[in-house]
Amino acid sequence: MIILGIDPGYGITGFGVIEKTNNGVKCLDYGVIETPKNETLPVRLAMLYESLVSLIKKYNVDEIALEELFFAKNTKTAIQVAEGRGVIALASIQHCGRIFEYTPMQVKLALTGQGRAEKTQVEFMVKAILGIDKKIRPDDASDALAIALCHSQTNPVFKDDFAF
Repeated sequence: MIILGIDPGYGITGFGVIEKTNNGVKCLDYGVIETPKNETLPVRLAMLYESLVSLIKKYNVDEIALEELFFAKNTKTAIQVAEGRGVIALASIQHCGRIFEYTPMQVKLALTGQGRAEKTQVEFMVKAILGIDKKIRPDDASDALAIALCHSQTNPVFKDDFAF
C-alpha cells in the first residue's frame, strides 16, 4: 500500500510517500511543493493542484493522509492555508479517492505516545521508523512523513498489521 502524507499549505506543502507492506514501512520519497511568492493566490493554488496530481500519479498512491488545520492567529494566512488545503483535498479525492484526516495531536500521539510531543521528538521517531540517517529538511517534509506514518499505524485497515 502506497500512502502519501501531506502537510498542507499554499506556499510550502510538505509531502511524504511511504510504502506499507507485511514487512513494515519504507520511505519512497519526501520533499515540498513550493509556489512562487510573486504569483497570485489563484495561480499558486493551480500550481499546487498540478504538482499534487503529478505526485499521486507518479507513485500510484493508494491512500492519502492529510493534516487537519488548527486555528492560526493570523486570519489572512489561515484563510489562504485553508484554500490550499481545499485544493489538496480536491486533487486527492479526484485522483486517489481515499483521503484520511489527522490532527497534529493524533500524529504526535501515534508516533511518540505523547499528544503534546515536541517537533524534535516526532522527527526522531520518523527517522528511526523509516531508517533515515540525515536530518529531514524542510520541517514540512518531516511533518508529512509523520502524517503518513500515523495513517499506517492507526487506520483500521492496518489493525492486524500494526508492527513496524
